[in-house]
Amino acid sequence: MDDMISRRKVEIFKALAHPVRLRISEELLRREMCVCDITELFSFDRTTISKHLAVLKSAGVIKDRKEGLFVFYSLDLKCLGMMMGCINNSIENELRDHLSSLELGKA
Repeated sequence: MDDMISRRKVEIFKALAHPVRLRISEELLRREMCVCDITELFSFDRTTISKHLAVLKSAGVIKDRKEGLFVFYSLDLKCLGMMMGCINNSIENELRDHLSSLELGKA
């Protein structure tokens, strides 16, 4: 059981480890989007974006629904928002501390 959980965690983190997939996930934190809207965020063709979406979906990060000819994507990993907030706060604190130490060095 623990091995299965560890493997799934690795799969999720690998899916999020690519800059394009991370950005897609962050955009989907805000709202559901169709492939056409997601494609507009990048300078890649729809096929490339679809491959990234497939990786995220396979890892359980996102889910899709079809509406006519359109496919809409939304976040399926609901805890991602909290995790991203925690990471963002940690990075911001680290940067603030670094800037403070630089300013102290100038004094």
